[in-house]
Amino acid sequence: MAGDEDDDPTAIRSLALSPADAADAYAYTQENPGEAVLRVTPPFHGRMRARIHVYRLDDTELTGAVHVPPADVIERDVLDDYPTLETELEDVVPAETDHVRKQHAEAVEEWQARARDAIVDAVTLETDDGPHSVDVKRIG
Repeated sequence: MAGDEDDDPTAIRSLALSPADAADAYAYTQENPGEAVLRVTPPFHGRMRARIHVYRLDDTELTGAVHVPPADVIERDVLDDYPTLETELEDVVPAETDHVRKQHAEAVEEWQARARDAIVDAVTLETDDGPHSVDVKRIG
């Protein structure tokens, strides 16, 4: 990768991303097996679009893609408020489980709305050459 500047993620100056993609990716990873990230693929240039990507096996070495964890682009205080189902189910009798799951789904939707409004202005990408800070531009 090092010889081809189209494959060099340090060429990136800003990431354009959908706040909904960031919130959805974070929630997906909390609620499901596998991981959701915001993915940027070569060829790299100054302004790149990061799209939601779900995976079970990290293929960044093979593809040259850069994965941005959604937790890196959502403000920390909002991340800390993510509703966890395990906590909600601790003292629930079995007959109330469906009701609690419905309430949890509603709480996650409310959290996602907050997260869409809590996107950071910059993020650090991990590259082969070390950390690389880029601006975050909201789209959509």
